[in-house]
Amino acid sequence: MDPVIVVGAGPVGLTLALALARQEVPSVVLDETPGTDPARAARTVVLREDTAALVERLAGAPLGRAGLRWAGWWSMRRKQVTAEVAFGETEPAPLHIAQHVLTGALRAAVAREPLIELATDSRLDALEQEAAGVSAHTRGPDGTWWRGSHLVGCDGPRSTVRKLQDIRFPGRTAVERYAVAALRTGLPRPEEACLHRTPPWRTSGPFAGEITARPLPDDVWRLDWLLPPGKDLITPELLIARIRETLTGWTGESAPAYELLDTGVHTVHHRVARRWRNGRVFLAGDAAHLLGAFGTQGLDEGLRDADNLAWKLALTWHHGPHEALLDSYQSERRAVVAARLRAADQLLPVLRGGGLRSYVPGAARGHDMALIEGHLGRGALGAPGTYADSPLAPGPSDAEAPLDTPVGAPVEDVVVTAEDGSFVPLRDRLGRGVLLVVLVAPGTGVWERRHWVSAGIMPRLAAAVTALPHPAELLVAESYPGAAPHTVLLVRPDGHLVTALSGVRPADLYSAAEAALGGTAATGAHAEAGAH
Repeated sequence: MDPVIVVGAGPVGLTLALALARQEVPSVVLDETPGTDPARAARTVVLREDTAALVERLAGAPLGRAGLRWAGWWSMRRKQVTAEVAFGETEPAPLHIAQHVLTGALRAAVAREPLIELATDSRLDALEQEAAGVSAHTRGPDGTWWRGSHLVGCDGPRSTVRKLQDIRFPGRTAVERYAVAALRTGLPRPEEACLHRTPPWRTSGPFAGEITARPLPDDVWRLDWLLPPGKDLITPELLIARIRETLTGWTGESAPAYELLDTGVHTVHHRVARRWRNGRVFLAGDAAHLLGAFGTQGLDEGLRDADNLAWKLALTWHHGPHEALLDSYQSERRAVVAARLRAADQLLPVLRGGGLRSYVPGAARGHDMALIEGHLGRGALGAPGTYADSPLAPGPSDAEAPLDTPVGAPVEDVVVTAEDGSFVPLRDRLGRGVLLVVLVAPGTGVWERRHWVSAGIMPRLAAAVTALPHPAELLVAESYPGAAPHTVLLVRPDGHLVTALSGVRPADLYSAAEAALGGTAATGAHAEAGAH
């Protein structure tokens, strides 16, 4: 069967190709560049813990040394600290990393993967699709036609794929603008990010009085100054003056030392494509949506697009058409992104503009907390969406058990006992194209698996898992947040919870698994092998 064609070799396209390869699906990545990503210290991304774990799993290497997991976050208004967050076991730290470093790690993994062909200097200029596949033509040293089973446009905000498919991209332009600088310097509270609103020093010129400081490794900081509405020109002289003013205000030094590494102006647009699927053609990442009113988190949603689409394409590639499953990509991901954009459109005017509401006692503190949640990937402005209303969600059942994780949300990364008896993080078992069935059984971690695998409800549950309409792996956890003993979790290959059942309910488990696959059973020798 023909490979999947991925257009675009940014983080989303490379992640998708690696996720497909993990499920034994070949791909061709069309890269219009010579195969390098320009080093820009001021172009950074913030990834939540689960998306950082996804990239690390696919790249085959930890990213902690390349980026920085913050020790904390604090917020100031004028001279007063208004909020502080310490990251640790109960509050996982986000990862802040330069985008070219992230892309380099993914490119290195792609170079090691025989199932991925990276075609550099290949710019898409024509696209045709028919019932049996897709053909894509690229310009370059040698114009080439590429044949694929499906094609995914991960080619950014000016997506050629989106334009060739005549898909509209409505939304708002220049929702916010930031002046950005990356510099090496010593600041108070190193390894902690900060949001400073209305600083006490006098700010002149086209700056709105809100600054964000995000640390990177080696004493490098990314500083963002919110700009007021308009198109005021930010000259180098203005930016240098603002850097000195800000560092002086934070350090108390009249001439703080710093090394300027990079500057830029970051403009935030809010747009979402009308369609994310047209037959065998899909959109992902910035080609499908533009968001990120807080400057750095748009990529996080793009990586979730890749994770959502990869297992659905893989199942289709191996087992034939699953139209409802492929349709669910748009239903799930577009709904989540659209909800975040609606929340931003409703809240940002209040948070930025003030008005009468800003004079209500406690309003300023509430605004600060809402902004912090957006920056940290929490709340309406930042939390990852759930797929509770997904067409893949099973119907209601009397066997459902309560959990702290809502149906459709990403599962917690608890330690589980795998089929070979090893103790592994649950996330390590994701992304292989198989369903996961997790039994919550206190006490099993104390004993070797051979002592309890044939005891109690295990044989009956193992038989139910074997009978599912798609290969699944049976895992056992000592505990899971909010789960009673003998709760059984069904988890999708992308880590989202399908359902939680009270005890062993073979019929309910089968129905939920069938719903999660789009209502069509999937079997096959390849899938059987993928479960082990």
